[in-house]
Amino acid sequence: MIEARKRVLIISTSAGTGHTRAAEALAKTFARDGRVEEVVHEDALKYTNKLFRDFYSKLYTTFVRSAPEFLGWWYKTSDEPWKTDAMRLRLDRLNTGPLVKFIRRFDPHITVCTHFMPAGLISHLIRTRNLQAHLSIVVTDFDFHAMWLSRTFHRYFVAIEETRAHLETLGLPGERITVSGIPIDPVFSEPVDRRAVLSAHGLDPEKRTLLLSAGALGVGPAEFILQRLAHLRNETQALVVCGRDEELRNRAEAIAGSGSAHFRVLGYTDKMHELMKSADLFIGKPGGLTTAEALACGLPMAIVSPIPGQEERNSDHLLEDGVAIKCNEMTTIPFKIDRLLDEPERLAAMRRRALALARPDAARTVVQTLIGDDLPPLKINAEERAAIASAAAGA
Repeated sequence: MIEARKRVLIISTSAGTGHTRAAEALAKTFARDGRVEEVVHEDALKYTNKLFRDFYSKLYTTFVRSAPEFLGWWYKTSDEPWKTDAMRLRLDRLNTGPLVKFIRRFDPHITVCTHFMPAGLISHLIRTRNLQAHLSIVVTDFDFHAMWLSRTFHRYFVAIEETRAHLETLGLPGERITVSGIPIDPVFSEPVDRRAVLSAHGLDPEKRTLLLSAGALGVGPAEFILQRLAHLRNETQALVVCGRDEELRNRAEAIAGSGSAHFRVLGYTDKMHELMKSADLFIGKPGGLTTAEALACGLPMAIVSPIPGQEERNSDHLLEDGVAIKCNEMTTIPFKIDRLLDEPERLAAMRRRALALARPDAARTVVQTLIGDDLPPLKINAEERAAIASAAAGA
């Protein structure tokens, strides 16, 4: 008997870029599998009103830039199982009617969510028998925040074994949790000619190369870091990626032109895998996707200005595993990077540990697991939810 090919729906949320990039990696990998009839990736916020869309995306970006301490407070305060899920579901259902209609019309066999908001909606549809589909939730940071918990689901995909241990201790069945890593574009598994990449940017393949992700840092930190890199003792060169922020790129080019370091300032690029595989050290924020990409490239990290909450948790894991240093003060960036560059054996060991931790095939692991997965939905009842809350509180 020939098994029917699957319709796959992947839903992300454009609050930050990581959820979307993970979904794009999954869509690309599903599309390569002959057992898939159709794969569609949608941004949940595309189907909502402007006010709700701004609440999720622009408000988050505003807090990242101007009030990161508030994000840290909210991350910690809301990290309690089921504390906000009923309220959030009511708010989401009020504002996502077109999304629900689209999901039911597409009628997928497999749904994969890289953000907790659409996961909650699909969980509700399955629970109320308005959708017959397999729901998997892909967590896009190393740690698991309580908002990712759904009352009905089939499977979780998490980044590291520690997260699986946490979920099992809360009471979720181990067979429902797959340690896949965070899905990244398959291109990060492809080999790169380092000499050709650096030469194409007018850089010396024999020199140690820094890769600064300036666009993710906001205005002040990025410019200050560029200024500080000019004071390194060690001879280095730097690739500076500013993303789509043209004003930042112009300011970066002005600083680079007056600095003593050898800078190449870039705007948006779809060749990040080439830059990461050609660099010796990444400087920037430890977002989940960025971290997974850097590990896949064996690229040690110098962490600067992590967002309080999830990025600080990511930092903890990277520091504990010996693949990163952390610059708590902008003033000490040259000191800390110079000290690392003074110890080439240490830098080489960090690269080896990064490669050992990497899961470049995370997207393929998700796809291979889900295509033939026949687990029934797991519905967490009120008693079980209370037990999960008690376990999280250490009661």
